Amino acid sequence: MMRLFSASLAAMIMATPALAQDHTQMDHGAHQMPAAQEAEPEVDHSTMDHGAMGHGQPASPPNSLTGPANAADAIWGADAMRPSREALYEEHGDMQIFWFQGDRMEFRARDGEDGYLWDVQGYYGGDIDKFWFKSEGEGSFGEPLESAEVQALYSRAIAPFFDLQAGVRQDLTGPDRTHAVIGIQGLAPYMFEVDAAAFLSNKGGLTARIEAEYDQRLSQRLILQPRAEINLSAQEIPELEIGSGVDNIELGLRLRYEIAREFAPYVGIEQEWKLGGSRDFARLAGEDSSVTNYVVGVRFWF
Repeated sequence: MMRLFSASLAAMIMATPALAQDHTQMDHGAHQMPAAQEAEPEVDHSTMDHGAMGHGQPASPPNSLTGPANAADAIWGADAMRPSREALYEEHGDMQIFWFQGDRMEFRARDGEDGYLWDVQGYYGGDIDKFWFKSEGEGSFGEPLESAEVQALYSRAIAPFFDLQAGVRQDLTGPDRTHAVIGIQGLAPYMFEVDAAAFLSNKGGLTARIEAEYDQRLSQRLILQPRAEINLSAQEIPELEIGSGVDNIELGLRLRYEIAREFAPYVGIEQEWKLGGSRDFARLAGEDSSVTNYVVGVRFWF
């Protein structure tokens, strides 16, 4: 048995070199390689009429966000598309909305009698035309109202984020005054909310008010809001204790926490200065021309 196994192993070792191929003995020249394809003749496209072949420039680039206006009219006809287009505009761009906001509803702690303030506004209308209403006022507890007013305004969008407003303002305290109002309200670059208006009273007094505020979001629910307001007058109005020029300036800082987007209590501080002739009127009345208010309030909307 051992002799048979040894003989088989010797035969395998002797046969292995024979399995290797000797390429030096091959005639590689006899191998015929496929010939390269002949180049196609060039075509002179300059002589072709690509417009007639439908190869012209497309109506809109492939990466454009919009195509030509009313392009569907070319397929379905303007009469067929008009009702669909009006329905689309009504459902997606002309809805009538009611919105109301209590921007500042606050208690004010300060030297002397503590006070209160309200500042509310709202509108009803669509994207372009709205009816705006505004009201604000303030006073001290245990004393008559210091100031109060209501405004009714027609508002029309004049830019994507700005409305032109015009209407009337009625003062509810002091000497009876009705004012014609014209102003703008909207969102300025860098997200500043601006509300500026001029008032012409039925007594001929011309005044103006400019308000600006900015929401600095510290977290998803905590917002720091700087706010500035300046009141101006074109002339002295003694019965209202207003001097000509800059009447007063208010600078405030409020920190609010949005329990819900629609409801946010806040705390803050506001400093008010009466200037020029208005400061003189305040001193004659025995009032302080500079007042610091520590405020606690709530902001809400629906």
